[in-house]
Amino acid sequence: MKTVAVFCGASNGVDPMYIKESKNLGKQLAKNGIGLVYGGSNVGCMGAVADGVLEAGGIAIGVLPEKLMNYEIAHEKLTELHIVKTMHERKAMMADLADGFIALPGGTGTLEEWFEVFTWQQIGYHQKPCALLNINRYYDPLLTLFDHMVEQGFVKPAFKELIILESEAAQLLDRLKNNPPAPINRWS
Repeated sequence: MKTVAVFCGASNGVDPMYIKESKNLGKQLAKNGIGLVYGGSNVGCMGAVADGVLEAGGIAIGVLPEKLMNYEIAHEKLTELHIVKTMHERKAMMADLADGFIALPGGTGTLEEWFEVFTWQQIGYHQKPCALLNINRYYDPLLTLFDHMVEQGFVKPAFKELIILESEAAQLLDRLKNNPPAPINRWS
């Protein structure tokens, strides 16, 4: 695994643990020789994960849409920064550059980005691992929703099992590197 795309908030969240653990994930990526692909900003959890990578001597690649240049301040110390026209281009480039995907705590944009690549995994567009770093039990309500979707017959149990879930960055990266997802037949 050479690179991982990280989806996360451009906000800090209410608990300082979110920033601390985002930065820790960045340091763990660099320690494991895994490059970061992310949204290109220097604010919130996004900035923290990039700072962690860079402080530990790793590679950080940002992908930022032109329009967000007015709202998010581009990180000026990245290894690479790609400016693209649209959010669609951003997501496509991040997916192409990444060998796996992690969502940290974030808002609707974080969920949308992660769910898109997770859906692509389910229908066979890629076999890259998709993970949630469950800092402060942030994703527990989402996992409850997955259980409900399974119970109601809208999600196969095997799809929920594709999610790599850990609350510690080191364990999450170990699972990403050593447990590639098995292909699933969506239609059987």
